[in-house]
Amino acid sequence: MSSVSKCGYWGVLLGGAGLVTLGAQAAGDPTGAAVDWSVVSATPPNLKSVAGTVADLKVGLNMTWVLLTGFLIFMMQAGFATVEAGFCRAKNSVNVMMMNLVVFCVGVIGYFLCGFAFMFGGLGGTATLGNTTGILNGMFSIGGFDLLGTKGFLLTGDFYDVSVFALFFFQLVFMDTAATIPTGAMAERLSWKGFLGMGLWVSMFIYPLIGCWLWGGGWLADLGTSFKLGHGAVDFAGSGAVHMVGGTVALVGAIILGPRIGKYNRDGSVNPIPGHSFPLVILGVIILFCGWFAFNAGSTLAATDLRIAVIAVNTMVAGGFAGVAAMFRMWIWESKPDPGYTCNGVLAGLVAITASCAFVEPWMAAVIGILAGGWVCDAGLFIERVLKVDDPCGAVAVHFCNGAWGLVALGIFADGKYGAGWNGVPGPVRGLLTGDFTQILAQLVACFTILIVVGSLSWLFFTVLGLFVQLRVDANSEVQGLDVPEMGIWGYPDSEATFSPTMLQTQPPPRVGERLTRF
Repeated sequence: MSSVSKCGYWGVLLGGAGLVTLGAQAAGDPTGAAVDWSVVSATPPNLKSVAGTVADLKVGLNMTWVLLTGFLIFMMQAGFATVEAGFCRAKNSVNVMMMNLVVFCVGVIGYFLCGFAFMFGGLGGTATLGNTTGILNGMFSIGGFDLLGTKGFLLTGDFYDVSVFALFFFQLVFMDTAATIPTGAMAERLSWKGFLGMGLWVSMFIYPLIGCWLWGGGWLADLGTSFKLGHGAVDFAGSGAVHMVGGTVALVGAIILGPRIGKYNRDGSVNPIPGHSFPLVILGVIILFCGWFAFNAGSTLAATDLRIAVIAVNTMVAGGFAGVAAMFRMWIWESKPDPGYTCNGVLAGLVAITASCAFVEPWMAAVIGILAGGWVCDAGLFIERVLKVDDPCGAVAVHFCNGAWGLVALGIFADGKYGAGWNGVPGPVRGLLTGDFTQILAQLVACFTILIVVGSLSWLFFTVLGLFVQLRVDANSEVQGLDVPEMGIWGYPDSEATFSPTMLQTQPPPRVGERLTRF
């Protein structure tokens, strides 16, 4: 071996030591033990050993990518918290912020106990993170329809594996997005006990159920192999699995709770209830926009999949075009470039591109974004003025309506340049514009399935939960604001506030009409 070749060999080994260790663990050392470098150094390199080293480096690099993008996705929780708090009144600010913190903690518990097992227990292999075929191999099926994973509860036994752990971590922060969405639509009147029940419902069952069907090897993904509908239902990063699921729970919850006191007059006319801090809303959208790059590009589960550059650009283009479209939609027809709808327009574009971000060209992403920006405004106004559903943050219009649009958009625009072999179907993913007239049928099946299954099961869940706990706070607490009655503390204390947390220990909250604060 020449001195140059030796230098290159040792550079690969030593420079990528950490990644080799991760890759070796994923490939066959789930306990986390280090590579025995004395053996490596004593073995002359050959084609087989170099190939093995490169393979280990690839797995290690992919695992590092997945973990880093997961860290960034977790920070999106700060974006959701500030958006929702800003859209709500100051007297509910602590309550809303606490929901966005605690929903993650509750979600960790639910997803760890059974959510991950239901969702990915029957997935099979995770090629980019190491071979998990012999671990994720439990699926409950009826009549040939794969419905629910059956292995991986509490990550014990064979699931004590670094590849499984990386997948669990990444999917957990995804789950948190779905669980957070309903808190915005149900804000300012949802009781704390009702909120905790909702968080467990999403993390333990309803999100894992749809996630299994779309991502975990379930029947929606199998529509291509079973019924010749394109590549089956395709949802790259979660327009349906995350956003439409969360948006459906939000819609059902908002309907069951009813509107906030004072939102509608007896004749059905709408009274605006403005949020207390639009600077917070705008800051939150910027945080979410940043996190969305990780949300979408991280869903390759592979840093070595160079499609991540296309995904990042498409995400940026769709969000930008959607924000401008929403701004002009409100400016032209509602007289002002409404900041709230502009912010929700940006989010709508990001939600809509999430399903197809890896499968379309940038000009297609722009079209998807423009339509999403206009759609979120029309849908939001229709939901508020016609359906009389009170959604303080516009979560239903953003996530439910544009989650559905995102699924359908993939069936129209998929360009046939990516996704060969997706869901076990040969060839790349194509939409209507590139000659596959069946892919959109699979996407529509996914849309209606989410609407019907998540909607009906969530309605049943909230109805049953309401028999055991009070879902909506009492009128006195709602008028006072939920910060003190539910949390025991003011979000923004000031000298004019006459109600203090210590008063809860000595006397009940004041009745409606006895005293109203400036909040």
